[in-house]
Amino acid sequence: MERYTLAHVGINGRDEEQARQIASAFEALFGWKEKVGNSSVFAGTEVEIMKKPGRGTLGHIAVGTPDVAAAVEDLTGRGVAVDMDSAKYKPDGTLNAVYLAGEVGGFAIHLVRV
Repeated sequence: MERYTLAHVGINGRDEEQARQIASAFEALFGWKEKVGNSSVFAGTEVEIMKKPGRGTLGHIAVGTPDVAAAVEDLTGRGVAVDMDSAKYKPDGTLNAVYLAGEVGGFAIHLVRV
């Protein structure tokens, strides 16, 4: 079985201003440095705040694994549905990230290579 770890928690912000405010709050609380990206703002590596609502009613949970393709095989073999339309690949064709179908507790789940 693949190794699975919590990579980060994603929060759906309404816009960039709110995303930065949330990231700043985490920085003030825990010292997790704000890093602004194209579609989100990270607080350290632990929390990603989306600049606009993304997948999941509440946000997403990123589950890290060293081999996303093997994780997909493991999970689908156990009856878990994977949304391959959401798949992101590295330039060399390696599967880098993909969302599972549906939500768990209001959160979308995506696998990400770590």
